[in-house]
Amino acid sequence: MGTFLVTGAAGFIGSCLAHKLIKEKNEVVTIDNLSTGFKDAIPDGVIFYEGNCHDNSIIEKMEPYKFDAIFHVAGQSSGEISFEDPVYDLQSNTQSTLQLLKLALKIKCKKFIYASTMSVYGVQPDRPISEIDEVRPVSMYAVGKLASEHYLRIFQQYGLQTTSLRLFNVYGEGQNLLNLKQGMVSIYLAQALKNKHILVKGSPERYRDLIHIDDAVNAFIYAYNRDGNDDKIYNVSTREKTTVVCLIEKIINILNENISVEYSGSTPGDQFGIYGDFSKMKSELGWSPEVNLNEGLNRMINWAKGKKF
Repeated sequence: MGTFLVTGAAGFIGSCLAHKLIKEKNEVVTIDNLSTGFKDAIPDGVIFYEGNCHDNSIIEKMEPYKFDAIFHVAGQSSGEISFEDPVYDLQSNTQSTLQLLKLALKIKCKKFIYASTMSVYGVQPDRPISEIDEVRPVSMYAVGKLASEHYLRIFQQYGLQTTSLRLFNVYGEGQNLLNLKQGMVSIYLAQALKNKHILVKGSPERYRDLIHIDDAVNAFIYAYNRDGNDDKIYNVSTREKTTVVCLIEKIINILNENISVEYSGSTPGDQFGIYGDFSKMKSELGWSPEVNLNEGLNRMINWAKGKKF
């Protein structure tokens, strides 16, 4: 049993991680501003503080706790929104990280695991991208995430074990179907279920690496259990390339309904395509993805059919 801070437990990834930790009889505390998450998504038993992770008054409330690790999952997670409100994006994704790293030092928490993103890689060639490839972000969201990775590296010098998980496109049961600016799978699925019509902003030949939520949550646990007192960066990916048109075909086939598709417009700062090599995490930590795309989509769609829009 341990005590953990999981920021963003009202959101998709944070709530699933918090649920796993609670199920294993740990004490879990969360900070969430409910900007995109839902209070009823916070698992029973989680101690909830409503507010922003970059707010000093909220951070001060964490000081009495003796956390075994801080999982920083909360943050603005849309590249599109980062262009609409770059200051909030910076506060949400970078200032928050700095505040929580300072907290970790103050309360002598030894492990800090950060939800980074594949967006830091930016434009890349058509091959599996590894952690040694050059990072060249094309959205303000990605710039802020990369800055946070550098803060982790600097704070490691003060005795923290820091881990950045570069999450590729996480999808699955529990994803926010109301947010049409974040989450490729959830955006297309929500449109298909609600409108019987999918509007795609960008080329049908764009491609992504789709990682199921169960595998993403396991990656956080593996990162927490690792040995050493250093700074590490890992891809959380599948090494599988899925095009937009292929993803949409799979969704329509599983739904088995007559759904129209329209390709129009584009999204600022959107990467054309990327998929990731997870060899480093496999060799160093023993983690590998276990849920293939067909299984993951079937599970997500069966869950989503029971939701109201």
